[in-house]
Amino acid sequence: MNAPTARDALAMTEPVTADDAPVDLVIDRAAKTFRTAQGPVTALDGLSLKVPRGAFVALIGPSGCGKSTLLRMVAGLEQPDDGGAVLVRGKHPEQFRKEGELGIAFQDPALLPWRSVFANVAFPLQILGRPVARHADAIRGLIELVGLKGHEDALPAELSGGMRQRVAIARALVTDPSVLLLDEPFGALDQILRRTMNMELQRIWAARRTTTLLVTHGIDEAVFLADTVVVMHARPGRIAEVVTVPFPRPRTPELFGRPEFHALCDRLAGILHGEGGR
Repeated sequence: MNAPTARDALAMTEPVTADDAPVDLVIDRAAKTFRTAQGPVTALDGLSLKVPRGAFVALIGPSGCGKSTLLRMVAGLEQPDDGGAVLVRGKHPEQFRKEGELGIAFQDPALLPWRSVFANVAFPLQILGRPVARHADAIRGLIELVGLKGHEDALPAELSGGMRQRVAIARALVTDPSVLLLDEPFGALDQILRRTMNMELQRIWAARRTTTLLVTHGIDEAVFLADTVVVMHARPGRIAEVVTVPFPRPRTPELFGRPEFHALCDRLAGILHGEGGR
């Protein structure tokens, strides 16, 4: 296994929030090589990162740079190769997930079509063996938080794409997780709806301050939502640069039109294309 690079060392030590917060997520020299018919493919190579409690961190990079693989490691759905480690609040991710402390939402909301909005949101509680009736008020509160009050009895087929994603986010939050993982949750939406959902996600995150790791291909989405943007390069997957987002919260739609917003997006695009970020 390769030793961590200088940029990896920077990522391990650079705070991603202004506060001296406890660390929720530690990724230490994580590597992953998949065996394929065409030969071994290294998705990640010695990647290290720390995420403080309450931070919102976005991962951006080209297809094949290992963003989703990294997220799956944090979720306990993939294991790092020998020599690397991923810990969530000091625990192995699989244990953390089985305790209901990890919330996950993917690009496909994957709602159960025969279950109502209420029943879909409640589903993780049932998987964990927690009584739904005892959490009914909390479930209704989450449905209201994501802007779907009055739709508790609707079936997924009766909802728009954006509404289904709101249900998926509420479902990811229903166990009151310590860490929220989002893998391109708005990737299938059109640009106008995506902007609306960016505003909604910011509002939901601000209400709960759950430590959040977002994978996205949208540079503007990453800059609008995150405290810190981790830029990754491919072949093999590694951190190119960790960039702090300077804009105060709450962030309004006007931010998308400001020159400094576009300047930061251009800087990140330059890093992605190997042109340097300075």
